[in-house]
Amino acid sequence: MTETPRLDAYHFDEATWEDYDHLREEFEWEVPDRFNMAAYVCDRWATTDPVDGGERGDERVALYTETAAGDREQYTYEEFHEVTNRLANCLAHAGIERGDRIGVNAPQTAETVFTHVAAWKLGAVSIPLSTLFGPDAISYRLDDSESRLCVVDESNVDAVREAAGEVPSLERILTLGDTDVHGELERGFWDAIEGCSTEFETVDTEAEDDAIIMYTSGTTGEPKGVRHAHRMLLGHLPLFLTTFCNLELGDDDVYYTPAEWAWIASLFDVVVPGLYYGKPVVAYDGGQFDAEEAFEILERYDVTNFFAPPTALRMMMQTPDPSERYDIDSVRVIPSGGESLGQSIVDWAEETFDGAAVHEGYGQTEANLLVGDCTALAEFREGKMGLAAPGHDVRIVDTETAEPTVETGEIGEIAVRYEGNPVCFKEYLNKPERTERKVRNGWLLTEDLGTVDEDGYFTFKSRKDDVIISAGYRIGPEEIEESLAGHEAVADAAVIGVPDDERGEVPKAYVVTATGTDLADGEGDDGTGSASLENTLQEHVRTRLAQYEYPREIEFVEELPKTATGKVRRADLREEEGLE
Repeated sequence: MTETPRLDAYHFDEATWEDYDHLREEFEWEVPDRFNMAAYVCDRWATTDPVDGGERGDERVALYTETAAGDREQYTYEEFHEVTNRLANCLAHAGIERGDRIGVNAPQTAETVFTHVAAWKLGAVSIPLSTLFGPDAISYRLDDSESRLCVVDESNVDAVREAAGEVPSLERILTLGDTDVHGELERGFWDAIEGCSTEFETVDTEAEDDAIIMYTSGTTGEPKGVRHAHRMLLGHLPLFLTTFCNLELGDDDVYYTPAEWAWIASLFDVVVPGLYYGKPVVAYDGGQFDAEEAFEILERYDVTNFFAPPTALRMMMQTPDPSERYDIDSVRVIPSGGESLGQSIVDWAEETFDGAAVHEGYGQTEANLLVGDCTALAEFREGKMGLAAPGHDVRIVDTETAEPTVETGEIGEIAVRYEGNPVCFKEYLNKPERTERKVRNGWLLTEDLGTVDEDGYFTFKSRKDDVIISAGYRIGPEEIEESLAGHEAVADAAVIGVPDDERGEVPKAYVVTATGTDLADGEGDDGTGSASLENTLQEHVRTRLAQYEYPREIEFVEELPKTATGKVRRADLREEEGLE
Protein backbone atom coordinates (compact mmCIF):
# COMPACT_ATOMS: atom_id res chain seq x y z
CA MET A 1 0.00 0.00 0.00
CA THR A 2 1.29 3.48 -0.92
CA GLU A 3 2.85 5.22 2.07
CA THR A 4 0.63 8.03 3.33
CA PRO A 5 2.44 10.00 6.02
CA ARG A 6 0.41 12.46 8.05
CA LEU A 7 0.67 15.98 6.61
CA ASP A 8 0.76 18.14 9.72
CA ALA A 9 0.13 21.41 7.84
CA TYR A 10 -3.52 20.40 7.37
CA HIS A 11 -4.21 19.71 11.04
CA PHE A 12 -3.93 23.28 12.28
CA ASP A 13 -7.34 22.84 13.91
CA GLU A 14 -5.44 21.05 16.70
CA ALA A 15 -3.47 24.21 17.59
CA THR A 16 -4.52 27.35 19.46
CA TRP A 17 -4.49 30.63 17.56
CA GLU A 18 -4.55 34.19 18.84
CA ASP A 19 -6.61 35.34 15.87
CA TYR A 20 -7.09 34.75 12.15
CA ASP A 21 -4.06 36.84 11.20
CA HIS A 22 -1.88 34.66 13.42
CA LEU A 23 -3.12 31.52 11.65
CA ARG A 24 -2.48 33.00 8.21
CA GLU A 25 1.02 34.16 9.16
CA GLU A 26 2.05 30.74 10.47
CA PHE A 27 0.52 28.54 7.78
CA GLU A 28 2.81 26.99 5.13
CA TRP A 29 1.87 24.62 2.33
CA GLU A 30 3.02 21.02 2.61
CA VAL A 31 2.88 19.35 -0.81
CA PRO A 32 4.83 16.09 -1.14
CA ASP A 33 6.49 15.43 -4.50
CA ARG A 34 4.66 12.10 -4.65
CA PHE A 35 0.95 12.34 -3.84
CA ASN A 36 -2.13 10.41 -4.91
CA MET A 37 -5.56 11.48 -3.71
CA ALA A 38 -6.87 7.90 -3.58
CA ALA A 39 -4.18 6.89 -1.10
CA TYR A 40 -5.22 9.68 1.28
CA VAL A 41 -9.02 9.55 0.97
CA CYS A 42 -9.34 5.77 0.88
CA ASP A 43 -6.32 3.49 1.34
CA ARG A 44 -4.90 4.89 4.56
CA TRP A 45 -8.23 4.59 6.39
CA ALA A 46 -8.71 0.93 5.40
CA THR A 47 -6.05 -0.35 7.79
CA THR A 48 -7.00 -2.68 10.62
CA ASP A 49 -5.01 -0.42 12.94
CA PRO A 50 -6.59 2.82 14.18
CA VAL A 51 -5.48 5.92 12.23
CA ASP A 52 -4.92 9.18 14.15
CA GLY A 53 -6.31 7.51 17.24
CA GLY A 54 -9.65 6.79 15.60
CA GLU A 55 -11.55 3.68 14.56
CA ARG A 56 -10.29 0.77 12.48
CA GLY A 57 -11.11 0.67 8.78
CA ASP A 58 -13.74 -2.03 9.25
CA GLU A 59 -15.50 0.10 11.87
CA ARG A 60 -15.13 3.61 10.45
CA VAL A 61 -18.01 4.62 8.13
CA ALA A 62 -17.04 6.30 4.85
CA LEU A 63 -20.42 6.64 3.14
CA TYR A 64 -24.06 6.63 4.12
CA THR A 65 -26.24 6.19 1.02
CA GLU A 66 -29.97 6.59 0.56
CA THR A 67 -32.34 6.73 -2.40
CA ALA A 68 -35.66 8.51 -2.82
CA ALA A 69 -37.33 5.10 -2.41
CA GLY A 70 -35.81 4.79 1.07
CA ASP A 71 -33.15 2.19 0.26
CA ARG A 72 -30.23 2.73 2.65
CA GLU A 73 -26.72 1.35 2.83
CA GLN A 74 -23.46 2.24 4.46
CA TYR A 75 -19.86 1.47 3.51
CA THR A 76 -16.96 1.31 5.89
CA TYR A 77 -13.54 2.49 4.76
CA GLU A 78 -12.48 -1.14 4.47
CA GLU A 79 -15.40 -1.83 2.12
CA PHE A 80 -14.67 1.42 0.27
CA HIS A 81 -11.09 0.21 -0.23
CA GLU A 82 -12.12 -3.23 -1.45
CA VAL A 83 -14.74 -2.00 -3.93
CA THR A 84 -12.43 0.62 -5.44
CA ASN A 85 -9.67 -1.98 -5.74
CA ARG A 86 -12.04 -4.30 -7.59
CA LEU A 87 -13.14 -1.45 -9.87
CA ALA A 88 -9.53 -0.41 -10.51
CA ASN A 89 -8.73 -4.00 -11.55
CA CYS A 90 -11.84 -4.05 -13.77
CA LEU A 91 -10.79 -0.83 -15.47
CA ALA A 92 -7.26 -2.12 -15.94
CA HIS A 93 -8.62 -5.30 -17.55
CA ALA A 94 -10.64 -3.04 -19.90
CA GLY A 95 -7.38 -1.45 -21.00
CA ILE A 96 -7.59 1.79 -18.99
CA GLU A 97 -4.10 3.07 -18.27
CA ARG A 98 -2.36 5.96 -16.54
CA GLY A 99 -3.51 9.25 -18.04
CA ASP A 100 -6.67 7.86 -19.69
CA ARG A 101 -9.91 9.79 -19.11
CA ILE A 102 -13.07 8.36 -17.54
CA GLY A 103 -16.46 10.10 -17.54
CA VAL A 104 -18.52 9.94 -14.34
CA ASN A 105 -22.16 10.72 -15.10
CA ALA A 106 -23.93 9.74 -11.90
CA PRO A 107 -25.74 11.47 -9.02
CA GLN A 108 -25.08 11.27 -5.28
CA THR A 109 -24.30 7.56 -5.05
CA ALA A 110 -21.51 5.46 -3.63
CA GLU A 111 -20.61 4.39 -7.17
CA THR A 112 -19.85 8.01 -8.06
CA VAL A 113 -17.16 8.18 -5.38
CA PHE A 114 -15.96 4.67 -6.19
CA THR A 115 -15.37 5.59 -9.84
CA HIS A 116 -13.39 8.76 -9.11
CA VAL A 117 -11.20 7.02 -6.55
CA ALA A 118 -10.64 3.91 -8.69
CA ALA A 119 -9.58 6.14 -11.59
CA TRP A 120 -7.05 7.92 -9.36
CA LYS A 121 -5.73 4.57 -8.12
CA LEU A 122 -4.91 3.71 -11.72
CA GLY A 123 -3.34 7.09 -12.40
CA ALA A 124 -6.26 7.76 -14.75
CA VAL A 125 -8.22 11.02 -14.89
CA SER A 126 -11.88 11.30 -13.87
CA ILE A 127 -14.35 13.71 -15.47
CA PRO A 128 -17.48 14.63 -13.49
CA LEU A 129 -20.56 15.09 -15.68
CA SER A 130 -23.92 16.38 -14.52
CA THR A 131 -26.88 14.01 -14.84
CA LEU A 132 -28.81 17.09 -15.99
CA PHE A 133 -26.74 17.19 -19.19
CA GLY A 134 -28.36 16.27 -22.47
CA PRO A 135 -26.64 14.38 -25.30
CA ASP A 136 -25.04 17.48 -26.86
CA ALA A 137 -23.41 18.55 -23.60
CA ILE A 138 -22.30 14.97 -22.86
CA SER A 139 -20.85 14.30 -26.31
CA TYR A 140 -18.86 17.54 -26.37
CA ARG A 141 -17.18 16.84 -23.02
CA LEU A 142 -16.47 13.17 -23.66
CA ASP A 143 -15.11 13.91 -27.12
CA ASP A 144 -13.05 16.95 -26.08
CA SER A 145 -11.42 14.92 -23.31
CA GLU A 146 -11.06 11.82 -25.51
CA SER A 147 -12.65 9.73 -22.77
CA ARG A 148 -12.28 5.98 -23.20
CA LEU A 149 -14.91 4.90 -20.67
CA CYS A 150 -17.99 6.38 -19.02
CA VAL A 151 -19.90 5.31 -15.93
CA VAL A 152 -23.52 6.44 -16.23
CA ASP A 153 -26.57 6.22 -14.00
CA GLU A 154 -29.92 4.98 -15.27
CA SER A 155 -31.27 8.54 -14.94
CA ASN A 156 -29.13 9.73 -17.87
CA VAL A 157 -28.20 6.58 -19.73
CA ASP A 158 -30.25 7.50 -22.81
CA ALA A 159 -28.34 10.78 -23.21
CA VAL A 160 -24.99 8.97 -22.99
CA ARG A 161 -26.13 6.32 -25.46
CA GLU A 162 -27.13 9.01 -27.94
CA ALA A 163 -23.87 10.87 -27.37
CA ALA A 164 -21.70 7.75 -27.73
CA GLY A 165 -21.99 7.75 -31.50
CA GLU A 166 -20.29 11.17 -31.61
CA VAL A 167 -17.35 10.11 -29.43
CA PRO A 168 -14.82 7.95 -31.37
CA SER A 169 -12.61 7.46 -28.30
CA LEU A 170 -15.37 5.90 -26.16
CA GLU A 171 -14.80 2.14 -25.82
CA ARG A 172 -16.87 1.11 -22.81
CA ILE A 173 -19.95 2.22 -20.84
CA LEU A 174 -20.67 0.92 -17.34
CA THR A 175 -24.31 1.38 -16.32
CA LEU A 176 -25.76 1.90 -12.86
CA GLY A 177 -29.25 1.15 -11.61
CA ASP A 178 -32.17 -0.59 -13.19
CA THR A 179 -31.33 -0.51 -16.88
CA ASP A 180 -30.82 -3.21 -19.50
CA VAL A 181 -27.41 -3.49 -21.10
CA HIS A 182 -27.47 -2.34 -24.74
CA GLY A 183 -24.90 -3.15 -27.40
CA GLU A 184 -21.28 -4.23 -27.23
CA LEU A 185 -20.07 -1.10 -25.43
CA GLU A 186 -22.14 -1.60 -22.29
CA ARG A 187 -21.81 -3.63 -19.13
CA GLY A 188 -23.49 -3.31 -15.77
CA PHE A 189 -21.25 -1.68 -13.16
CA TRP A 190 -21.58 -4.35 -10.46
CA ASP A 191 -21.57 -7.23 -12.94
CA ALA A 192 -18.33 -5.88 -14.41
CA ILE A 193 -16.46 -5.82 -11.09
CA GLU A 194 -17.82 -9.13 -9.80
CA GLY A 195 -14.95 -11.56 -9.39
CA CYS A 196 -12.27 -8.88 -9.68
CA SER A 197 -9.56 -9.00 -7.05
CA THR A 198 -9.82 -6.82 -3.95
CA GLU A 199 -6.03 -6.44 -4.04
CA PHE A 200 -4.66 -3.47 -5.95
CA GLU A 201 -1.59 -1.31 -5.41
CA THR A 202 -2.42 2.37 -5.95
CA VAL A 203 0.02 3.72 -8.52
CA ASP A 204 2.73 6.11 -7.41
CA THR A 205 1.87 9.51 -8.88
CA GLU A 206 3.46 12.89 -8.66
CA ALA A 207 1.45 15.60 -6.96
CA GLU A 208 1.56 17.42 -10.32
CA ASP A 209 0.04 14.53 -12.32
CA ASP A 210 -3.46 15.02 -13.74
CA ALA A 211 -6.27 13.66 -11.58
CA ILE A 212 -9.50 15.32 -12.70
CA ILE A 213 -10.89 17.49 -15.49
CA MET A 214 -13.92 19.61 -14.59
CA TYR A 215 -15.80 21.43 -17.32
CA THR A 216 -16.95 24.98 -16.81
CA SER A 217 -18.88 27.26 -19.13
CA GLY A 218 -17.71 30.74 -20.02
CA THR A 219 -19.33 33.58 -21.91
CA THR A 220 -17.62 32.93 -25.22
CA GLY A 221 -16.62 29.75 -26.98
CA GLU A 222 -17.17 26.17 -25.93
CA PRO A 223 -17.11 24.80 -22.36
CA LYS A 224 -13.58 24.67 -20.97
CA GLY A 225 -11.98 21.55 -19.48
CA VAL A 226 -10.17 22.59 -16.30
CA ARG A 227 -7.15 20.32 -15.71
CA HIS A 228 -6.39 19.73 -12.05
CA ALA A 229 -3.54 17.78 -10.47
CA HIS A 230 -3.65 15.50 -7.42
CA ARG A 231 -2.26 18.38 -5.35
CA MET A 232 -5.50 20.32 -5.75
CA LEU A 233 -7.03 18.39 -2.85
CA LEU A 234 -4.41 19.82 -0.50
CA GLY A 235 -5.21 23.31 -1.75
CA HIS A 236 -8.80 22.89 -0.56
CA LEU A 237 -8.00 21.86 3.00
CA PRO A 238 -7.21 25.23 4.65
CA LEU A 239 -10.61 26.78 3.89
CA PHE A 240 -12.33 23.46 4.52
CA LEU A 241 -10.97 23.59 8.07
CA THR A 242 -11.84 27.26 8.59
CA THR A 243 -15.09 27.88 6.70
CA PHE A 244 -16.58 24.39 6.45
CA CYS A 245 -15.52 23.14 9.89
CA ASN A 246 -15.00 26.37 11.85
CA LEU A 247 -11.69 24.97 13.12
CA GLU A 248 -13.26 21.86 14.62
CA LEU A 249 -12.95 18.25 13.48
CA GLY A 250 -15.06 16.13 15.79
CA ASP A 251 -15.27 12.37 16.28
CA ASP A 252 -18.98 12.63 15.49
CA ASP A 253 -18.61 14.59 12.24
CA VAL A 254 -20.97 13.76 9.37
CA TYR A 255 -20.91 15.82 6.16
CA TYR A 256 -23.77 16.44 3.76
CA THR A 257 -24.61 18.70 0.82
CA PRO A 258 -27.72 18.54 -1.38
CA ALA A 259 -25.69 19.93 -4.30
CA GLU A 260 -25.01 17.59 -7.21
CA TRP A 261 -21.58 15.96 -6.98
CA ALA A 262 -20.64 16.84 -10.58
CA TRP A 263 -19.31 20.24 -9.50
CA ILE A 264 -16.18 21.35 -7.68
CA ALA A 265 -18.32 23.18 -5.09
CA SER A 266 -19.68 19.87 -3.81
CA LEU A 267 -17.17 17.19 -4.74
CA PHE A 268 -14.18 19.15 -3.40
CA ASP A 269 -15.91 21.36 -0.85
CA VAL A 270 -17.45 18.43 1.03
CA VAL A 271 -17.00 14.91 -0.31
CA VAL A 272 -13.27 14.54 -0.97
CA PRO A 273 -12.07 16.70 1.98
CA GLY A 274 -14.44 14.83 4.28
CA LEU A 275 -12.94 11.51 3.16
CA TYR A 276 -9.42 12.94 3.50
CA TYR A 277 -10.10 13.37 7.22
CA GLY A 278 -11.68 9.92 7.50
CA LYS A 279 -15.21 11.18 8.14
CA PRO A 280 -18.52 9.84 6.83
CA VAL A 281 -20.28 11.59 3.94
CA VAL A 282 -24.00 11.29 3.21
CA ALA A 283 -25.00 10.47 -0.37
CA TYR A 284 -28.69 11.11 -0.97
CA ASP A 285 -29.93 10.26 -4.46
CA GLY A 286 -33.33 11.85 -4.10
CA GLY A 287 -33.77 13.81 -7.29
CA GLN A 288 -34.86 17.43 -7.20
CA PHE A 289 -34.17 19.24 -3.94
CA ASP A 290 -36.95 19.08 -1.38
CA ALA A 291 -36.68 21.10 1.83
CA GLU A 292 -38.58 18.60 3.98
CA GLU A 293 -36.34 15.76 2.78
CA ALA A 294 -33.27 17.84 3.60
CA PHE A 295 -34.39 18.27 7.19
CA GLU A 296 -35.08 14.54 7.42
CA ILE A 297 -31.57 13.73 6.16
CA LEU A 298 -30.01 16.09 8.69
CA GLU A 299 -31.94 14.42 11.49
CA ARG A 300 -31.52 10.80 10.36
CA TYR A 301 -27.75 10.94 10.00
CA ASP A 302 -26.96 13.47 12.76
CA VAL A 303 -25.29 15.72 10.18
CA THR A 304 -22.84 18.16 11.74
CA ASN A 305 -21.61 20.07 8.68
CA PHE A 306 -24.29 21.04 6.16
CA PHE A 307 -23.12 22.79 2.97
CA ALA A 308 -26.13 24.32 1.22
CA PRO A 309 -26.43 26.94 -1.53
CA PRO A 310 -28.45 30.04 -0.59
CA THR A 311 -31.21 28.84 -2.92
CA ALA A 312 -31.64 25.66 -0.87
CA LEU A 313 -31.59 27.58 2.40
CA ARG A 314 -34.25 29.98 1.10
CA MET A 315 -36.45 27.00 0.24
CA MET A 316 -35.86 25.50 3.69
CA MET A 317 -36.91 28.82 5.25
CA GLN A 318 -40.42 28.17 3.94
CA THR A 319 -40.76 25.03 6.09
CA PRO A 320 -42.94 25.74 9.12
CA ASP A 321 -41.41 25.21 12.60
CA PRO A 322 -38.48 23.00 11.50
CA SER A 323 -36.65 23.16 14.84
CA GLU A 324 -39.76 21.82 16.56
CA ARG A 325 -40.53 19.13 13.99
CA TYR A 326 -36.97 17.85 13.47
CA ASP A 327 -34.10 16.99 15.79
CA ILE A 328 -31.37 18.97 14.03
CA ASP A 329 -29.25 20.10 16.98
CA SER A 330 -26.32 18.09 15.60
CA VAL A 331 -25.71 20.74 12.88
CA ARG A 332 -22.94 23.06 14.04
CA VAL A 333 -21.60 24.60 10.77
CA ILE A 334 -23.57 25.74 7.70
CA PRO A 335 -21.20 26.89 4.95
CA SER A 336 -22.71 28.28 1.78
CA GLY A 337 -21.57 29.73 -1.53
CA GLY A 338 -22.29 30.31 -5.20
CA GLU A 339 -24.06 33.57 -4.44
CA SER A 340 -24.17 36.01 -1.55
CA LEU A 341 -25.85 35.12 1.72
CA GLY A 342 -28.42 37.62 2.88
CA GLN A 343 -28.65 38.53 6.56
CA SER A 344 -32.17 37.07 6.70
CA ILE A 345 -30.75 33.63 5.80
CA VAL A 346 -28.00 33.96 8.39
CA ASP A 347 -30.43 34.97 11.14
CA TRP A 348 -32.88 32.19 10.26
CA ALA A 349 -30.17 29.50 10.12
CA GLU A 350 -28.58 30.55 13.42
CA GLU A 351 -31.97 30.42 15.13
CA THR A 352 -33.21 27.24 13.44
CA PHE A 353 -30.00 25.29 14.03
CA ASP A 354 -29.49 26.48 17.60
CA GLY A 355 -26.54 28.82 17.11
CA ALA A 356 -24.80 26.97 14.27
CA ALA A 357 -22.01 28.93 12.61
CA VAL A 358 -23.19 30.24 9.23
CA HIS A 359 -20.32 30.93 6.82
CA GLU A 360 -19.94 32.12 3.26
CA GLY A 361 -17.22 30.73 1.00
CA TYR A 362 -15.89 31.80 -2.38
CA GLY A 363 -14.00 30.10 -5.18
CA GLN A 364 -14.34 28.81 -8.71
CA THR A 365 -13.52 25.70 -10.72
CA GLU A 366 -10.05 26.95 -11.64
CA ALA A 367 -9.14 27.91 -8.06
CA ASN A 368 -11.59 26.88 -5.38
CA LEU A 369 -12.03 27.73 -1.69
CA LEU A 370 -10.08 30.98 -1.67
CA VAL A 371 -12.08 33.23 0.65
CA GLY A 372 -14.50 32.56 3.48
CA ASP A 373 -15.65 33.09 7.03
CA CYS A 374 -14.25 31.53 10.17
CA THR A 375 -16.29 32.81 13.09
CA ALA A 376 -14.16 30.83 15.54
CA LEU A 377 -11.46 33.47 14.95
CA ALA A 378 -13.07 36.39 13.06
CA GLU A 379 -16.47 38.05 13.03
CA PHE A 380 -19.07 37.53 10.32
CA ARG A 381 -19.79 40.71 8.37
CA GLU A 382 -22.99 41.09 6.42
CA GLY A 383 -22.45 41.50 2.70
CA LYS A 384 -18.85 40.27 2.87
CA MET A 385 -17.53 36.98 1.49
CA GLY A 386 -14.99 36.73 4.30
CA LEU A 387 -11.19 36.64 4.53
CA ALA A 388 -8.54 35.02 2.36
CA ALA A 389 -7.90 31.43 3.43
CA PRO A 390 -4.56 30.42 4.95
CA GLY A 391 -2.01 29.89 2.18
CA HIS A 392 -3.85 31.92 -0.45
CA ASP A 393 -2.55 35.33 -1.51
CA VAL A 394 -5.80 36.93 -2.73
CA ARG A 395 -5.77 40.51 -4.02
CA ILE A 396 -7.83 43.02 -5.96
CA VAL A 397 -5.97 43.74 -9.21
CA ASP A 398 -6.42 46.29 -11.97
CA THR A 399 -8.85 44.98 -14.60
CA GLU A 400 -6.62 46.11 -17.46
CA THR A 401 -3.06 45.52 -16.24
CA ALA A 402 -3.61 42.66 -13.75
CA GLU A 403 -1.39 44.54 -11.31
CA PRO A 404 -2.27 44.66 -7.57
CA THR A 405 -2.37 48.47 -7.58
CA VAL A 406 -6.05 48.93 -6.72
CA GLU A 407 -6.66 51.02 -3.61
CA THR A 408 -8.43 49.60 -0.57
CA GLY A 409 -12.18 49.81 -1.09
CA GLU A 410 -11.90 50.37 -4.84
CA ILE A 411 -13.40 47.93 -7.35
CA GLY A 412 -11.05 45.68 -9.28
CA GLU A 413 -10.74 42.03 -10.30
CA ILE A 414 -10.40 39.36 -7.64
CA ALA A 415 -7.18 37.39 -8.23
CA VAL A 416 -5.04 34.80 -6.45
CA ARG A 417 -1.29 34.24 -6.67
CA TYR A 418 -0.82 31.33 -9.09
CA GLU A 419 2.68 29.95 -8.59
CA GLY A 420 3.09 27.58 -5.69
CA ASN A 421 -0.61 27.40 -4.93
CA PRO A 422 -1.78 23.77 -5.04
CA VAL A 423 -5.46 24.63 -5.51
CA CYS A 424 -4.86 26.38 -8.85
CA PHE A 425 -5.60 24.57 -12.09
CA LYS A 426 -2.83 23.53 -14.49
CA GLU A 427 -4.45 24.77 -17.70
CA TYR A 428 -7.53 24.58 -19.88
CA LEU A 429 -7.58 21.38 -21.90
CA ASN A 430 -6.82 22.07 -25.58
CA LYS A 431 -7.19 25.84 -25.05
CA PRO A 432 -3.76 27.41 -24.42
CA GLU A 433 -4.92 30.86 -25.47
CA ARG A 434 -7.66 30.80 -22.83
CA THR A 435 -5.12 29.74 -20.21
CA GLU A 436 -2.92 32.69 -21.13
CA ARG A 437 -5.82 35.08 -20.59
CA LYS A 438 -6.69 33.45 -17.28
CA VAL A 439 -3.18 33.60 -15.77
CA ARG A 440 -1.38 36.94 -16.16
CA ASN A 441 1.52 38.54 -14.31
CA GLY A 442 1.61 35.61 -11.91
CA TRP A 443 -2.06 36.03 -10.94
CA LEU A 444 -4.97 33.72 -11.65
CA LEU A 445 -7.78 36.10 -12.62
CA THR A 446 -11.22 35.07 -11.39
CA GLU A 447 -13.09 37.35 -13.81
CA ASP A 448 -15.11 38.51 -10.80
CA LEU A 449 -15.12 42.15 -9.70
CA GLY A 450 -14.88 42.95 -6.02
CA THR A 451 -13.35 45.03 -3.26
CA VAL A 452 -11.35 44.41 -0.12
CA ASP A 453 -11.56 46.59 2.99
CA GLU A 454 -8.86 47.64 5.43
CA ASP A 455 -9.46 44.52 7.55
CA GLY A 456 -9.06 42.12 4.62
CA TYR A 457 -12.75 41.31 4.08
CA PHE A 458 -13.64 40.73 0.44
CA THR A 459 -16.90 41.77 -1.22
CA PHE A 460 -18.20 40.40 -4.51
CA LYS A 461 -19.59 43.05 -6.87
CA SER A 462 -20.32 41.44 -10.23
CA ARG A 463 -19.02 39.20 -12.97
CA LYS A 464 -16.47 40.80 -15.26
CA ASP A 465 -17.99 38.87 -18.14
CA ASP A 466 -21.46 37.55 -18.90
CA VAL A 467 -21.57 34.31 -16.90
CA ILE A 468 -24.99 33.77 -15.31
CA ILE A 469 -24.94 32.47 -11.74
CA SER A 470 -28.26 30.71 -11.14
CA ALA A 471 -28.85 28.82 -7.88
CA GLY A 472 -25.09 28.34 -7.65
CA TYR A 473 -24.74 27.03 -11.22
CA ARG A 474 -22.46 29.01 -13.54
CA ILE A 475 -24.09 29.16 -16.96
CA GLY A 476 -22.44 30.34 -20.14
CA PRO A 477 -24.98 32.17 -22.34
CA GLU A 478 -23.29 31.21 -25.62
CA GLU A 479 -24.01 27.51 -25.11
CA ILE A 480 -27.73 28.30 -24.69
CA GLU A 481 -27.63 30.63 -27.70
CA GLU A 482 -26.11 27.91 -29.88
CA SER A 483 -28.69 25.39 -28.71
CA LEU A 484 -31.56 27.76 -29.51
CA ALA A 485 -30.05 28.60 -32.90
CA GLY A 486 -29.99 24.89 -33.68
CA HIS A 487 -33.81 24.80 -33.65
CA GLU A 488 -35.44 25.25 -37.06
CA ALA A 489 -37.75 27.97 -35.74
CA VAL A 490 -34.88 30.21 -34.58
CA ALA A 491 -32.90 32.55 -36.80
CA ASP A 492 -30.82 34.16 -34.02
CA ALA A 493 -30.68 34.27 -30.23
CA ALA A 494 -29.00 36.05 -27.34
CA VAL A 495 -29.06 35.25 -23.62
CA ILE A 496 -28.46 37.29 -20.48
CA GLY A 497 -29.07 36.76 -16.78
CA VAL A 498 -32.01 38.53 -15.11
CA PRO A 499 -32.82 38.75 -11.37
CA ASP A 500 -34.89 36.00 -9.76
CA ASP A 501 -36.13 35.95 -6.15
CA GLU A 502 -35.45 32.26 -5.62
CA ARG A 503 -32.42 31.48 -7.82
CA GLY A 504 -30.71 34.85 -7.67
CA GLU A 505 -30.45 34.97 -11.44
CA VAL A 506 -31.93 33.02 -14.36
CA PRO A 507 -31.26 32.95 -18.11
CA LYS A 508 -33.51 35.07 -20.32
CA ALA A 509 -33.38 34.57 -24.09
CA TYR A 510 -34.07 37.05 -26.87
CA VAL A 511 -35.06 35.17 -29.99
CA VAL A 512 -35.38 36.22 -33.61
CA THR A 513 -37.62 33.65 -35.27
CA ALA A 514 -37.09 32.12 -38.68
CA THR A 515 -39.22 33.41 -41.54
CA GLY A 516 -42.72 32.01 -41.48
CA THR A 517 -42.61 30.79 -37.88
CA ASP A 518 -45.88 30.98 -35.91
CA LEU A 519 -45.29 31.78 -32.23
CA ALA A 520 -48.39 29.84 -31.29
CA ASP A 521 -47.49 26.81 -33.35
CA GLY A 522 -44.88 25.05 -31.25
CA GLU A 523 -44.95 21.28 -30.97
CA GLY A 524 -46.52 20.09 -27.73
CA ASP A 525 -45.57 16.98 -25.77
CA ASP A 526 -48.51 15.17 -27.35
CA GLY A 527 -47.40 16.09 -30.86
CA THR A 528 -50.59 18.10 -31.53
CA GLY A 529 -48.90 21.46 -31.85
CA SER A 530 -50.66 22.66 -28.72
CA ALA A 531 -47.65 24.20 -27.00
CA SER A 532 -46.39 27.73 -27.62
CA LEU A 533 -43.07 28.21 -29.37
CA GLU A 534 -41.68 29.53 -26.10
CA ASN A 535 -42.43 26.23 -24.36
CA THR A 536 -41.04 24.27 -27.29
CA LEU A 537 -37.74 26.16 -27.25
CA GLN A 538 -37.42 25.85 -23.49
CA GLU A 539 -37.89 22.10 -23.73
CA HIS A 540 -35.41 21.94 -26.63
CA VAL A 541 -32.65 23.53 -24.50
CA ARG A 542 -33.60 21.55 -21.41
CA THR A 543 -33.20 18.22 -23.18
CA ARG A 544 -30.20 19.07 -25.37
CA LEU A 545 -28.02 20.88 -22.79
CA ALA A 546 -29.02 20.69 -19.14
CA GLN A 547 -32.19 21.02 -17.13
CA TYR A 548 -30.86 24.02 -15.20
CA GLU A 549 -29.73 25.88 -18.35
CA TYR A 550 -33.00 26.42 -20.17
CA PRO A 551 -34.17 30.06 -20.47
CA ARG A 552 -36.88 30.71 -17.90
CA GLU A 553 -38.14 33.57 -20.04
CA ILE A 554 -38.07 34.11 -23.80
CA GLU A 555 -38.74 37.42 -25.51
CA PHE A 556 -39.28 37.37 -29.26
CA VAL A 557 -37.66 40.33 -31.05
CA GLU A 558 -37.20 41.46 -34.63
CA GLU A 559 -33.44 41.91 -34.31
CA LEU A 560 -30.61 41.76 -31.78
CA PRO A 561 -28.21 44.60 -30.92
CA LYS A 562 -24.82 43.77 -32.42
CA THR A 563 -21.38 45.26 -32.87
CA ALA A 564 -19.93 46.13 -36.26
CA THR A 565 -18.26 42.71 -36.31
CA GLY A 566 -21.53 40.91 -35.63
CA LYS A 567 -21.12 40.13 -31.92
CA VAL A 568 -24.20 40.39 -29.75
CA ARG A 569 -24.14 43.42 -27.44
CA ARG A 570 -25.43 41.77 -24.27
CA ALA A 571 -24.75 45.00 -22.40
CA ASP A 572 -27.50 46.66 -24.49
CA LEU A 573 -29.93 43.91 -23.55
CA ARG A 574 -29.05 44.28 -19.88
CA GLU A 575 -29.57 48.03 -20.21
CA GLU A 576 -33.03 47.44 -21.68
CA GLU A 577 -33.81 45.30 -18.64
CA GLY A 578 -32.61 48.11 -16.36
CA LEU A 579 -29.63 46.04 -15.18
CA GLU A 580 -26.82 48.36 -16.32
